[in-house]
Amino acid sequence: MIKAAYIHIPFCEHICYYCDFNKFYLEGQPVEEYLDSLGKEMQLTFMQVPTNELKTIFIGGGTPTALNVKQLEKLCEKIHQFLPQDKLIEFTFEANPGDLTKEKLHILKAAGVNRISLGVQSFSEELLKRIGRAHNVEDVYTSIQNIKETGFQNISIDLIFSLPGQTMTDFKDTLIKAFALELPHYSGYSLIIEPKTVFYNLFKKGKLPSPGEDVEAEMYEILMGEMEKHGYKQYEISNFAKPGYESLHNLTYWNNDFYYGFGAGAHSYINGNRRSNIGPLKKYIQTIEDGSLPILEEHKVTLVEQMEEEMFLGLRKTEGVSIQQFLRKFERDPLKIFKNELEDLTRKNMLTINEKKIFLTKKGKLLGNEVFQSFLGVCND
Repeated sequence: MIKAAYIHIPFCEHICYYCDFNKFYLEGQPVEEYLDSLGKEMQLTFMQVPTNELKTIFIGGGTPTALNVKQLEKLCEKIHQFLPQDKLIEFTFEANPGDLTKEKLHILKAAGVNRISLGVQSFSEELLKRIGRAHNVEDVYTSIQNIKETGFQNISIDLIFSLPGQTMTDFKDTLIKAFALELPHYSGYSLIIEPKTVFYNLFKKGKLPSPGEDVEAEMYEILMGEMEKHGYKQYEISNFAKPGYESLHNLTYWNNDFYYGFGAGAHSYINGNRRSNIGPLKKYIQTIEDGSLPILEEHKVTLVEQMEEEMFLGLRKTEGVSIQQFLRKFERDPLKIFKNELEDLTRKNMLTINEKKIFLTKKGKLLGNEVFQSFLGVCND
């Protein structure tokens, strides 16, 4: 049964230099038509694959809060019209500091949103400008205050480290200011240079100053240490929470469970099929107007692929992969299927295996991508 839904709002008033998500400048875009199409996509999907067990909804982007008040109300109406919410536990809305007016927050609160994820990235004014963010540090404090005053308690902020020109002092200062907010959840990601971004073009020209891999690793170690010191449990490679505030929606991905994905460029995992939606807005809208789902690609995930995904997604979690859960799900023993890979990674001190689970060591967390790639294309069971 599908218990999670992701909804993509691809509009931004400003494009960040590192972003490779499916997004468009807001001005002049057919926002109203897009929201109508979103509703129709939900309706068409639920006609084919219904569920009464929806537990989480996540609105991401783009910048969902770039929508104006009327558009935000319309989005919430579409969600209430087409998505079952009687069993909903977590309803997350991504936001940018500076976009969140009190009026918008009251609309979200009235619509049942109970978790806000704020894209802060840094508390350095200089770095915010350098990475193309439109907000400033004061916007962060104003937004957090407004979020709390509206009655939201489940609040998360994103931070990025290993930014161009970022020093260790910058990063430590950002952490001090982040902890001072006393929020229940923090996410911390190292910068990844993705194709088709401003940063990628600068990198190819040798014009992107990077702190380097050693500094990146040191920043990540500091992040993990400071989070633990401040009482936040690392429950996933990049995510830290007070007890009970883990992101239930994102755990859907790491648990390798099914989820709906609605919107231009969105991805789904529905009953064993991974889908990606059409990205261009006009084509997305027209396809739905023609009465079809806007599927660009669809792939039936084989048993072998499912088992590999179970490993490299599950190992992102601090608790790792449950051996019993793997056995129940696939009727196969992961210790036998991935015997060579597990022995190699254990020997390299990247994995720990006990009678219940397989999980990353500290070294494994630092070299996570190397660990995850070890499980791709190796299973012949």
